[in-house]
Amino acid sequence: MKTVRIILFILAAMMAGLFFWLWQTAKQQETALSNEPFGAPFALTRQDGQPITEQAFRGKPTALFFGFTHCPEICPTTVYELSGWLKTVDPDKSKTQAYFVSIDPARDTPELLGTYLSNVTDRITGISGDPAKVEAMARSFKVFFKKVPSDPAKPDEDYTMDHTASVFLLDRQGRFAGTIAYGENPDVAVQKLKNLIARN
Repeated sequence: MKTVRIILFILAAMMAGLFFWLWQTAKQQETALSNEPFGAPFALTRQDGQPITEQAFRGKPTALFFGFTHCPEICPTTVYELSGWLKTVDPDKSKTQAYFVSIDPARDTPELLGTYLSNVTDRITGISGDPAKVEAMARSFKVFFKKVPSDPAKPDEDYTMDHTASVFLLDRQGRFAGTIAYGENPDVAVQKLKNLIARN
């Protein structure tokens, strides 16, 4: 009986040590991530045809969404909701900025992206560009996306895209500060944006 207790005590101590190590590792990764700008340097094109780099994500808190104009539900819903949340927390557009990066640049030219967004909001700027450069930029932000053919006979013409549906939040230094999930409670989303604005 005594031997069983000793074994259980040792196992409990080992589990406690493991949990502590995992917690420390997670905290270190979080700190490392938060101390450096999120994503890799990039050179793409804004919806107005002007060049844009990662430096655009500096100076103001940034909301960043990856989607595509042919998206049937998630993207238009997110654009509409994000625009409303931004109007709530930043009525005069002086405290925040927001960008929509197309993960379907083969179809989403900067001009098309600009038309798509301007029909809904003036709070979000579209970003597109060379497909290889867009892919590299999106992957550096840990964004998942994959082409899904609707018609196997025309995989490059008739398709949709599976993709990450969260809005990324970046602080004034371009550092990762959290996400707003698709379908997030509006009050929670607004509070996250308020917290982002308040963050140094």
